[in-house]
Amino acid sequence: MRFLLLTYFLFVLNFTGCASGDADTLKIAVVSDIHFLSPRLAVESEALTAFEKATGRNLANQQKVLDQVLGVLEKEIPDILLIAGDITNHGEKYSHLGFIEKLRPLQQRGTRIFVIPGNHDVNIPDAKAYTVNGITSAESISREEFSELYSFFGYGDALKRDSASLSYLAEVNEKTWLLCFDSNRYDEHTTSSITAGRIRPQTMEWALSLLQEAEEKGVRVIGMMHHGLVEHLSYQSAFFPGYLVEEWEKNAGILADAGLKVIFTGHFHASDISQHTSPAGNTIYDVETASLAHYPFAWRIMTMNDTNLSIDTRFVNDIPGNASFEEESRQQLETVTRRVARNKLNALGIPISESVMKALADVIVKLHMLHVRGDEKPDPEMELAIRMFSSLMGDEAEIEEFTFDFPPEDNNVVIPLEVTE
Repeated sequence: MRFLLLTYFLFVLNFTGCASGDADTLKIAVVSDIHFLSPRLAVESEALTAFEKATGRNLANQQKVLDQVLGVLEKEIPDILLIAGDITNHGEKYSHLGFIEKLRPLQQRGTRIFVIPGNHDVNIPDAKAYTVNGITSAESISREEFSELYSFFGYGDALKRDSASLSYLAEVNEKTWLLCFDSNRYDEHTTSSITAGRIRPQTMEWALSLLQEAEEKGVRVIGMMHHGLVEHLSYQSAFFPGYLVEEWEKNAGILADAGLKVIFTGHFHASDISQHTSPAGNTIYDVETASLAHYPFAWRIMTMNDTNLSIDTRFVNDIPGNASFEEESRQQLETVTRRVARNKLNALGIPISESVMKALADVIVKLHMLHVRGDEKPDPEMELAIRMFSSLMGDEAEIEEFTFDFPPEDNNVVIPLEVTE
C-alpha cells in the first residue's frame, strides 16, 4: 500500500503540472468512440470475420488509425486530451488495459488525459472474445473497477466525485474546471448494454452546485459526456432517442442557464456541432466528435481562451500499406447503414413497395454519410435521391425546405465564449 501511495504521489507531482502553464489559453484534443478491442481477444477466425462484416469495421485498420492519431498527439502535445466514452469494443477488461498502455507515451510527454465511460465500457454482460473456436465470453469491469483503472485519467485527482455515478470534476488549471458527466445506465444491464442515457437527478443537483461554485470563484467550466445533450439532426429525439440524454431540451436549458457554455460528446459517431438556447437566452454548444472506429475517423484539436473556442477537425484519410483506405472504409459504412435502414423500415410494418423502399433507404444512407463527416450540404446525388423519393410519393421536393445541418459549422469553426468575470 505504501508503494502504491508513493507511486501515485510521484505521478501527480510529475504530470498534473505538465501542461503549458498558461491559464489563459488551453490546447485541447478530443477523441471519442474508439471501440478498442484488445488483439488478445480478436484472433483471425471466422468469428472475427463475421463481426467485422456485421459492423463494417476492420480491426487491423482501427489499430493503425489509433496509433496514427496518438502519434500526432505525441508531437503536438496538447495540454489535455478528452476521451468521450465508448473506449472499448464491449467493455472487455483486457481492452481497457490495452488501451491504457496505448495512452502511456502521450501521458509521459506531459498531456493530461481525462476519460468518461460510454455505454460500451462498464458492466457489459455479453462482453466477447473472437477465437478460432468461435465467440466466447470475456471479462468485463464494474463501475468501481473503471474508476480504479482510470485513476490516472481523471478519477484519482478529481476535485469532486459524484456519489450517484462516475461523474467527476477535475481542475485543468487555476482558471478552468472540467465537469465530466456519466450519463450511462450500466446499473440496469441484464443481458446486454443499454444504448440510451440520462443525467440522474442527484447528478444534476451535484453538477449545478459545482457550476454555482465556479461562477462565484470566476472559474470557467467545460463539460464532457458520452451521450448528446443537444439535438444534432431534425427529429433526432423522435427517431434516435437513445443518442440523447433523456429530457435533453430541459437539461440543456438548465446547464446553459447555470453557465456551462460547451460540452464535448460522442456516441452518434458523427462530426457535428449543435447549439441550444434556453428560454432565458443562454446558449450551450454540444461539440460531438465522430468515431475512430470507422469512417470518417475524425478527431478534434482546439485552442480555448477567455473569448472563444477555436476548433480544428482532423480526419485520418490514409494509413500505411492501404492506398484505398478512405474509399474502402466509406463503402463499408455505407453498406452497414443501408442494411440498418432497410431493417428499420421493414420493422415499421407498413406496406412499402420495393421501389419506394429503395428510394427511402437511399435518402437515409446519403443523409447519414453526409452527416457523419459534418458540414453537410446537399450534393447532386443527395438532391436526386430526395427528388426520386418525393416523386414516388406523388410530391415535388423543394430542396431548400430540408434542414441539412444545424448551426454552427461542424469542423472548422470559432465558438464565442463569454469572458468570465
